[in-house]
Amino acid sequence: MNTRSYLARISYSGPTVPTSETLRELHRAHMLAVPFENLDISLGRKIICDEAAFLRKIVDEGRGGFCYELNGAFAALLRELGLKVTLLSARVPRADGTDGPEFDHLTLRVDLEEPWLADVGFGDSFLVPLRLKPGIEQLQGNRKFRITEESSDLHMEMSERGENWKRQYSFTLSARQLADFAGMCNYHQTSPQSPFTQNRICSRAMPEGRITLADMKLIETHNGKREETLLASEDERREILKKEFGVVT
Repeated sequence: MNTRSYLARISYSGPTVPTSETLRELHRAHMLAVPFENLDISLGRKIICDEAAFLRKIVDEGRGGFCYELNGAFAALLRELGLKVTLLSARVPRADGTDGPEFDHLTLRVDLEEPWLADVGFGDSFLVPLRLKPGIEQLQGNRKFRITEESSDLHMEMSERGENWKRQYSFTLSARQLADFAGMCNYHQTSPQSPFTQNRICSRAMPEGRITLADMKLIETHNGKREETLLASEDERREILKKEFGVVT
């Protein structure tokens, strides 16, 4: 892996010594630079669970991806920099509140002086890693995050602007291999029931909000203020993808 190219891709020029502060800054830089997107799925391009393919797409082609790609590539970068990373399987709640299947989402445990939950592949979520410690509230802007524990399950939850806590996903600390996620990676790009086959999305964090292109709608949030713009054509959509996300498909 070309570490220098990856760091340039996320516009990171800070320290690379394996510390919690380095992890925080790398995570934040990744969230601000690399979009969460599923555009290859609508284009009929198969996504395979392969680290080299993830790195080629994100670093060399200037693209984004969904959780398997983004967290798979980020894990490779962190390992290259000397951090201990473990792949974890997470289950995202369904609309009825029940847990989704195992390997529904790929998230990361990073062990330094204490364990951290890192995740650059869940879309609109925490900007910097969370301490992987149940029972504490962790403030990021207008949002609070916490990890709760129930038997052998851990739950990552979020509260925004004082609202009730909402579960984002559930996970265990069992170590996984990238190949373990292949079946669900295929499901999410082929099943009519997958949210990723139902619409086109490209979204990335901004310092005080987020910018998202959902099919033909551009959504921008800044300090909690939301603006929506309906695009007039596919040409305009492609221009927005290139200008705001650096994505050319």
